[in-house]
This record gives sequence, C-alpha cells and structure tokens, in this order.
Amino acid sequence: MSQANTRPTVAVHKFSSCDGCQLAFLNAGEALLTLAERVDIVHFAEAGMMAEEALVDIAFVEGSLNTAHDLQRIRQVRAHSRYLITIGACATAGGVQALRNLHDGKGWHQAIYAHPEYLDSLATAKPIASQVKVDLELWGCPVNTQQVMQAVSTLLHGATPALPQEKVCAECKRRGNVCVVVTQGQACLGPSTHAGCGAICPAFGRGCYGCYGPQGVIYAGAA
Repeated sequence: MSQANTRPTVAVHKFSSCDGCQLAFLNAGEALLTLAERVDIVHFAEAGMMAEEALVDIAFVEGSLNTAHDLQRIRQVRAHSRYLITIGACATAGGVQALRNLHDGKGWHQAIYAHPEYLDSLATAKPIASQVKVDLELWGCPVNTQQVMQAVSTLLHGATPALPQEKVCAECKRRGNVCVVVTQGQACLGPSTHAGCGAICPAFGRGCYGCYGPQGVIYAGAA
C-alpha cells in the first residue's frame, strides 16, 4: 500500500489500442463505484483523472508499444507501480497492431506518408511483457470486466489472483452451444484458447479466434 495514502492507489494507462478495455472498467457500473470506495483511482484519463507519474499500488495497462516514447512511458509506469497488470489482447500480445509485424512496416510508411521521416515508429508492435516485468496478464478483446474486478479484489486481500484454467470448449458446453466445428466445419480455436469470454463467438455461430490467448499462458511473472 502506498505510504502517502491510507487506501491502495490504482492507475489505468493507455498505449496503442481502441480503448475497449478501458471501457470494460467504465461499463462495470456499480462494481466500479464499489471499487472506488476501497481504492483511490489516481490516473484514468478516460474517466477524467490525470496523474500519469503518480506512484501507485496497482497499474493497469491497455495497448501495445509502438513508438520510442511508448518505451519510455512503460518503463516509468513499471518503476512507479507495485503491481503491473496488462489488460486485453493489445497489451498482452500486440493486438491488431502486431499484424504489421508480418510485413515491411517501413515500406508502408514510405508508400503512405509524404514525410515518413517524421514518424516515431518502432520496427514492430510490442506487447508490454516484452519490455518490462508484468505481474499478471488478463487476456481478451476486450478484457472481461469481472476478471478485472476479481483481480483487484484479490490483490487488495494480499493474495495472487487465481483465474480459471480451462478452455473455451468448457464454456461452450456450459452454455449449451452447438459445436461449430462438428456442425458447420468451421475452424475454431476453442480447444486451445483460455476461457474467460463466455464462449461469445461460438454462441453466435462463429468459431473462436483466440483473443483470450493460448490456454495456460496467463501469468507473465510472479506477483
């Protein structure tokens, strides 16, 4: 707990992303209000709180790293945080931005921009854990609001969050979904993807595309 405050402090930082995981916080409704009674949220730009350099107990990070400035910022976030938790596919795996890693990004810049020399862009989009120590990874696109709130509550009680270690297929069975592989011949990553989404895609007749990450790859480091 921060020495300067009697309550734990929390920050939510954004890097390259669509803001969907930050919205998972805001969409928590009453759960967010309850959390605000237990902690001080000192930095959360999307909610109006600005204190990016504050020392905090828990820092949530959304988004991937794409510029040299991003690298400086994430190192500062790490240095100013007791626990660093990445939320969502962009922060944990690079997200949509990482698609450029498969191509010649520099060539794209020269083809699209009149003065690409003014761009501050890394050669590849990078997940957070590739640059700093991460204590917990919460996958998803967007991240699951309930998992975020459970992780905070567990950390506030001095324990390491324990997330369900099962696959999307298990969630499909509980929902009574008809298997899209068997009935439609669709490709589906459910058998190898970590649970947590509630099997949303198969419930609507499409195969899982793995946004919750490979099953068993959740913790990036020891909290």
